[in-house]
Amino acid sequence: MQFNSLIQQYILNFQDNNSVVKIGIVLFLTVIVSLCSHFCIRAAARRTEKTRTVWDNVFTQSLQGPVIALIWVVGLTLSVEAGIGADAAVAGLVLSAYDLGVVICIAWFLLKFIRLAQNNLIESRLRAGKRVDRSATEGLGKLLRLIVMMITALVTLQTFGFSLAGVLTFGGVGGIAIGFAAKDMLANFFGGLMLYLDRPFAVGDWIRSPDRELEGTVEDIGWRITRIQNFDSRPLYVPNSSFSTITIENVSRMVSRRIDETIGVRYEDAAAVENIIKQVREYLKNHEEIDQTQTLVVSFNTFAASSLDFFVYCFTKTQSFAEFYQIKQQVMLHILKIIENNGAQCAYPTTTLHIQPAEAET
Repeated sequence: MQFNSLIQQYILNFQDNNSVVKIGIVLFLTVIVSLCSHFCIRAAARRTEKTRTVWDNVFTQSLQGPVIALIWVVGLTLSVEAGIGADAAVAGLVLSAYDLGVVICIAWFLLKFIRLAQNNLIESRLRAGKRVDRSATEGLGKLLRLIVMMITALVTLQTFGFSLAGVLTFGGVGGIAIGFAAKDMLANFFGGLMLYLDRPFAVGDWIRSPDRELEGTVEDIGWRITRIQNFDSRPLYVPNSSFSTITIENVSRMVSRRIDETIGVRYEDAAAVENIIKQVREYLKNHEEIDQTQTLVVSFNTFAASSLDFFVYCFTKTQSFAEFYQIKQQVMLHILKIIENNGAQCAYPTTTLHIQPAEAET
């Protein structure tokens, strides 16, 4: 009813020449101010792009849309007031619409500022060659945007005359019912929040779980699910609540990789075993890709059924999966060469059959 009254009053007053002039002047000034603001903000954005900091650039870029929208909210409000005159019956509705427009413009600016700040921070650190935790940055951005939207919703309700105390009370009672009905969804939401806070893994990390058949590269961490690309190019969508009940191994955060191999030589080559072990140990101590700060052991281990076994235990400096196997291949081939240079051979399963000679007949 108030909206229909506003339209009727606006049409009646619009027929007045004085009202037409006022509306025309207001709209003309609105266009001029919006154009001037547009060019000023673009000029400021070009200047801030040349600075070293990212915050001034983010601020000017965030202003471009919301400021123009705010100018038009003010201009349209003034033109409507000029058209309806001093009618108090619809003035409250106009004021509420103006307040709603201002709130939306401010929320638009804040959401845009958070998104641009998140992207610019990541890009600037990558350009500088610094490590960036993309998952934590994106998680903080999502949380801030959620807070802005919740505050905007509450302010909007208050603008239209709803009591915040009543809304919060209803929200508390309704939240209990919603919590029981959507407990799985809430568990995934808080599971995602814990992933952003604890950061057991980040986007791009290689993870696996010994509890489940779960292994691959993390592609995205959402509020409800985490997307993992396994090594046969199949995407896995894992609910975030699952990560609170399973063990996760972050392979990408390994500081080094381990070589742990047992090698056997023939019993006929027992005299060469000691010399072989010494040469292998010396080779590993002088290898530039073996981490000398960690445990390095080459030692005779056991008398096996068909071989004399010694084991090699050391760590490589690299964390890369492909580089590790290149280094391991180099080490194993060199050990094989050491064995051959000592006149020995690697053992393989054999069976020796001793036949008792028959007693001579008397």
